Amino acid sequence: MEKIRFGVVGTNFITDWVINGARQDSRFALTAVCSRSMDTAQAFAVRHGIPHLFTSLEEMASSPEVDAVYIATPNFRHADQSILCMEHGKHVLCEKPLASNAVEARKMIETAERHGVVLMEAMKPVMTPNFTAVREAVGRIGKVRRYFSSYCQYSSRYDRYKAGELPNAFNPAYSNGALMDIGVYTIYPMVVLFGMPVEVRASGLLLPSGADGQGTAVFRYEGMEATVIYSKIADSFLPTEIQGEKGTVIADRINSIGRVTFVPHAENVSGGKGRKSDPVDISAVTGKDEYYYEVAEFINLIQSGKRESALNSYRNSLDTMLLLDEIRRQTGVVFPADGHC
Repeated sequence: MEKIRFGVVGTNFITDWVINGARQDSRFALTAVCSRSMDTAQAFAVRHGIPHLFTSLEEMASSPEVDAVYIATPNFRHADQSILCMEHGKHVLCEKPLASNAVEARKMIETAERHGVVLMEAMKPVMTPNFTAVREAVGRIGKVRRYFSSYCQYSSRYDRYKAGELPNAFNPAYSNGALMDIGVYTIYPMVVLFGMPVEVRASGLLLPSGADGQGTAVFRYEGMEATVIYSKIADSFLPTEIQGEKGTVIADRINSIGRVTFVPHAENVSGGKGRKSDPVDISAVTGKDEYYYEVAEFINLIQSGKRESALNSYRNSLDTMLLLDEIRRQTGVVFPADGHC
C-alpha cells in the first residue's frame, strides 16, 4: 500500500496518542515534526523515530518529504496553520475544535476546496465502531424524543488556575475553555445523528479569566429535545442516552465510547406488577486503538481522491462550530480570535 507521509505540529500527549493509533495502519509514515523549540522537536523525534525536524511550519509545509499534516496546537492556531499547510498542497487532519469560530472554519474549508486537498476535523469518537453501533441502534428505537450527553471532568490544570496561574486550558486568548475543550464532544455527535436544531438555549459559568468553567445547552428539534452538560471544574459519571419511543441507546463515555447498550421499551409484566426490559450489550469488538479510525479515514480520503469525510464532513464541522459560536454568544465567552473575523 502507498505510504502517506505525515508531519505533526504540536508535541503534546494527544499527538503521542494519535501516533500510537496511526501506526496500526500500515499506510501511515511519520516523517516530520514541527515545534517552536528545536530541543522539544529533537526529544519528540527521538521518542517516535522521526527523521525530519523543523521549527518553521512554512519550511515543513514546503518539504517534499511531507504529504499530510496533523495539527494539534492550541485552538487559536488551528485556522492559520491549517490554511498555510493547505496552501502548500498538504492534506490536513486538524484537532478538534476545527477553529476558533465559524468564520475561521469557512476560510479553512474554502482553502481546502480551492487547493484540492483533504481537510478533516479529528473528532475521534464518531469514527469508531462503537459510534457506528450507536447510529445503527438509533434506527431501532422508533421516534427519538431526547438526546442527553455529559462530559464533565475536573481538569488537572484547574488547581494551577486556582493557585493564580493561567494555563492554556483556562485562557480565552487560546480560544479555550470547557465548551471548546470538552463540550464539543457532546455536541458534534448530536449534529452527526440529528443535524442542526431549531433553537439553542445555553447557560454557563464564566471564570474570572473570561473562559467558561462549565455550561449547559438545550437544543430544540422538531419532536425532540437535546441537552448537554460539560465542565472542567467538576466531575460527572453520567452516560450519554438517546431515548426513543421503542427503546433507549446508552453510550458510556461520549468522548471515548467503550460500551454501547440497547434497552428495548419495557412491556407491562403480566399481573400488573411492574415493567421490565433486558439491556443488550451491542458494543463493537475490535483490536484497534481508538485513534486508528480517524487516521485510517483520513488516509482513505487521500488515496481515494475524495475531499471530505461522510461523518467528519465540512457540513458537520461547520454546523458544530455555528452552535459553539451561539453558545458562546449566550454565555458571554469571547475570544481575541473573534475580533479577526
